[in-house]
Amino acid sequence: MEDSDSVAMLIDSTSSKIQQLQKAFAELESYRAVTLNLKWKELEEHFHGLEKSLKRRFHELEDQEKEFENKTRKAREILEKREADVYAKEKATLQRLQEKRDAAVFDIVNAREKHRKVSSSDLAIISNGDKGTLCLEEKPVEAVSFAAKGSLEEVKSPENGNLELSFPDLVKLCKEMDAAGLHKFISDNRKNLAAVREEIPHALRAAPNAACLVLDSLEGFYCTEVSNQDVKKDANLLGLRRTCIMLMECLCDFLSNSDCVSYVISEDIRDRAKAVAEEWKPKLDALDMDASNGNSLEAHAFLQLLASFRIASGFSEEELSRLIPMVSRRRQTADLCRCLGLSEKMPGVIEVLVNSGRQIDAVNLAFAFDLIEQFSPIPLLKSYLKDARKASSPVKSVTSSPTAQIEVNDRELIALKAVIKCIEDHKLDDQHPVDPLQKRVALLEKAKADKKRVTEATKPQPKRPRANGVGYGPRVTNIPSDKTSYARVADRYPQYVYDRSYMYPVPTDNHCPPLMGSATYNISPNPGNYFGNGYQYQATYLH
Repeated sequence: MEDSDSVAMLIDSTSSKIQQLQKAFAELESYRAVTLNLKWKELEEHFHGLEKSLKRRFHELEDQEKEFENKTRKAREILEKREADVYAKEKATLQRLQEKRDAAVFDIVNAREKHRKVSSSDLAIISNGDKGTLCLEEKPVEAVSFAAKGSLEEVKSPENGNLELSFPDLVKLCKEMDAAGLHKFISDNRKNLAAVREEIPHALRAAPNAACLVLDSLEGFYCTEVSNQDVKKDANLLGLRRTCIMLMECLCDFLSNSDCVSYVISEDIRDRAKAVAEEWKPKLDALDMDASNGNSLEAHAFLQLLASFRIASGFSEEELSRLIPMVSRRRQTADLCRCLGLSEKMPGVIEVLVNSGRQIDAVNLAFAFDLIEQFSPIPLLKSYLKDARKASSPVKSVTSSPTAQIEVNDRELIALKAVIKCIEDHKLDDQHPVDPLQKRVALLEKAKADKKRVTEATKPQPKRPRANGVGYGPRVTNIPSDKTSYARVADRYPQYVYDRSYMYPVPTDNHCPPLMGSATYNISPNPGNYFGNGYQYQATYLH
């Protein structure tokens, strides 16, 4: 501030300096021998201009200094607020930890009291034979600590009144360790799949060994009777695989709320899970990467198996990171990567997705792992639209049919809708407005509807047969009416029985370079939101 005041004083003294200079200039003119070409008015204007420019620059510097001070003050306030929030969170966490510790100590004390009461009541009085004396024989205690097991049983028991589930059969199946029945129950209640998915982690508390139950449910994931080409056509097998993945996710949710993970997943269960993983791993090499389209159930199940049973340490991070592009379209991908410890590998995975033309998945993962500075979303989305428009360029071939052009427009329409959804999900409207994209979508949809209307209008209309089923023979009159001569309703309107449920096909044409020599990025009209058994799978499970 002292420097600013001194500069201001110097600027204010310029007027007196100019007056002194004017006097000196007048004195110089009185002594001049020749007439000077330079006039005092010009010099005065020049110095006044300098004075104004200096004052303007000085005021600008003052404004900048005030703005910097305001920013510094705001930053300091934000920092202090964040420090206060962190301190409050730490305090709340410590308080919750203390409460859990107190509750655990209370449970242990209660368990010990129960153990003493049971031990005293189970003492058997037996006779000593010859001496006629009485001695006490205590019943053997199990190897597992009764206190620890007793507290866990209190949590698991559905009779304690803590569990009020809408599907009590779930508790019964888990308590009986019925893996096949659990699969059937989920299939039968597919219309309420979201509610079933929410209650399974609570129902697993009733299972004597929840991890073993989930591991048993994986049997039949790879059916030897079905070839790889027929897997996508087998709706029952697809439903079974999605159910297996859902159960493994529910086991993760159950373990996240359990205080004793080592008790739930024993070493024996880990060894069995490792054996299953070793059996599944070679089968991933035989997958059709082009058909997976970032939505592979097999790769997802393998990664979920490692995450649910805590056995990822036995596999290389490089091998696991190469599987991530196969499941990049599934909503669980980010959580799986964190659980498997692959967060540091994500820049490489995102780079692979970008190079293979799957920018939408790259943007989603960049936001999930806070890598948007390294992978800017707007250029990636623009690049994706550019690639889509190149692949959807108008068909100019003479032999091209209207159907081919419709398919081309459909691909561009799908790409536009994917970009609009990505922009809305990540709130990028201010950086990339969606109005032009929505206008293009409306234009393509209108063109699609017009072409469909024209196609239907040009189709030859089949002739309608007569109601009596005699065709178009000569009309015969004077025949007495007889109700029995009419065909039955079932004969006139035959009932069509579908052998299997309708499944949306996945387009086979690819326009993107291969991913590591195998996978390509296609967008299907429906990203597999149909449960394998033929019913729609809820958005809470599938991506």
